[in-house]
Amino acid sequence: MAAERIFDREVLVRARGCGCEERKLNVRVNIELLSISNPVHRKDLAVRLTDDTDPFFLYNLVISEEDFQSLKSQQGLLVDFSAFPQKFIDLLQQCIQEQNKDVPRFLLQLVSSAPALDHTPVSLNVVETNPFKHLTHLSLKFLPGTDTEIKKFLASCLKCLKEDKMMLEEKLKKTEEDLNRQLSYTQQCLSEKSRELDKLKNEWTSYTTALSNKHSQELTNEKERALQTQTQYQQQHEQQKKELENLHQKSIQQLQNKLSELEVINKDLTERRYKGDSTVRELKAKLSGLEDECQRAKQEVLSLRRENTTLDAECHEKEKLVNQLQTRVAVLEQEIKDKDQLITRTKEVLDATQEQKVILEESTEEKQRHVEKLETTIKSLSAELLKANEIIKKLQGDLKTLMSKLKLKNTVTIQQEKLLAEKEEKLQKEQRESQEMGQSLRVKEQEVCKLQEQLESTIQKLEESKQLLKTNENVITWLNRQLSEVQMAKKVDSPASAHGGGRAAVSPHSMPDRPSFHSSGIHHPISPLYAFQNFLEPTHGKNGNSQCPLPKAGTLTFFSLSLQVQLNSQLSKLSRCSDAHTVPAAGHPANKENGDQLGLEPKYFKKKEDSIPLRGLSQNTLNSDYLRPYLPPKAQPSAKAAGTPASAYFPG
Repeated sequence: MAAERIFDREVLVRARGCGCEERKLNVRVNIELLSISNPVHRKDLAVRLTDDTDPFFLYNLVISEEDFQSLKSQQGLLVDFSAFPQKFIDLLQQCIQEQNKDVPRFLLQLVSSAPALDHTPVSLNVVETNPFKHLTHLSLKFLPGTDTEIKKFLASCLKCLKEDKMMLEEKLKKTEEDLNRQLSYTQQCLSEKSRELDKLKNEWTSYTTALSNKHSQELTNEKERALQTQTQYQQQHEQQKKELENLHQKSIQQLQNKLSELEVINKDLTERRYKGDSTVRELKAKLSGLEDECQRAKQEVLSLRRENTTLDAECHEKEKLVNQLQTRVAVLEQEIKDKDQLITRTKEVLDATQEQKVILEESTEEKQRHVEKLETTIKSLSAELLKANEIIKKLQGDLKTLMSKLKLKNTVTIQQEKLLAEKEEKLQKEQRESQEMGQSLRVKEQEVCKLQEQLESTIQKLEESKQLLKTNENVITWLNRQLSEVQMAKKVDSPASAHGGGRAAVSPHSMPDRPSFHSSGIHHPISPLYAFQNFLEPTHGKNGNSQCPLPKAGTLTFFSLSLQVQLNSQLSKLSRCSDAHTVPAAGHPANKENGDQLGLEPKYFKKKEDSIPLRGLSQNTLNSDYLRPYLPPKAQPSAKAAGTPASAYFPG
């Protein structure tokens, strides 16, 4: 029997019992296709309901093709058995999509006849909600799992968990191995990078010193340039400012003069306008009287009409022109109220109207006297009107030129103000830049002072270390002399010991300088004093009757140890000073020479934490009179050297 899993997800289900309220549960729905070959090949659909929080919650349903036919006829399904699983999964996915909404469209209901879900048959309904009705698309009856089914289910869950655990453990091992590899690789990279960093630090120090010198020179040059440019800009600005102020004052005076002239003209025009209004009214009254008199004259002079028909037509035209001029006067008055700039036009119109009024007065008087003089008066009026129009046009042209000149002056003043503002902004920027340059100069001067102080301190420490090295060289030369004297004494006594004890003599050249303790696991090289002690111990034991006045082995070893303690303490101070101020080792050739004379490597000058403590030696041995004849006055052990334990400095 082969099982193919199609669907396995958690779904929100509304559980409802008999006489109980609805409650929401998270139920895992598992759908599988079971293909059975014995005795007949057939396919079954197995649906299982479980709860991840409750391992005993188990409901099963197995639908064969025969069962599906009965279910199809009961619920009116339109789907075959082969397409039923996919349609059922689609319905479940729609329920999952709608489960987080307040009013879901599709629901899953778990309905039981008992008041609680306690090992009783249950029906799973897929319901579509409507404002009118709840439609059940599908209803499946599930049976509760028996004890054997629950056990099988729990066993399968346990098996899956164990397989997952095994997989995770294998992954963990692989990841640990990968991480260990990566750690080793990163450590190697770190060591390489640290070496590179040290090199870069040395390069950086040299580079920074060179840069600081360059920057100091550049800063001085830039300071001088900035001061020169600043003075030049200030002088130029003051000159331009004075010129602009003079131009501005001149333009202001000219505008004020023009303003005063325009005000005087405006007052004259207003007075003339008022006079013109009064004269126009008088003329209108006189015109009405004249029209009456003209009608009378027409009745009287019927005979003269035939002769004066042409004159009458011309008179009518002139009257129309007069009316047009009057309307123009009214329009000009309105324009004077709206626009102050067209005052000059009103002045010209008023002059023309006054002239016309004078002419009209003369013509009315002449009409009263003589009707025949009307032609001459009309001709004079037309000539004067033409002159007035020409004057008006001239005045309009003058106005336009004045306005254009005013606009040009305004544009010039605006451009000058803009230029002034831009130059002020440039000045402010230059002042800010000069302030920033001054601040950076102060900071760099402080840094230079700090570097000079550090240099002085390092030079002092170097001088102290050189003095210490000289004293150490003196001690080492004295020790070498003592060793050579002892070896010479040993050569003198070697023939007697060879005849008496049959022991072969060892030459000082064959003696190892740095023996190591292979049996004890200590592979550090040892000083020549310790080798000398090992060389003396067997001879002292066998030739007890020798008369050579040599010190004992224990006193000699302690003597060498105390000297090494002093050397190591001084050289450790030296190494700290050199590390703190990054002084390169190549600059001190004296150290190499001392190291070659001593036969000691630089690692013996460092403090060892895994050193072997000396036992059985008291402070009385340090101050004993037995060692003092063998020490120079500078190298005799002091109270401080006696107080410090030799195991802290002596290498294993």
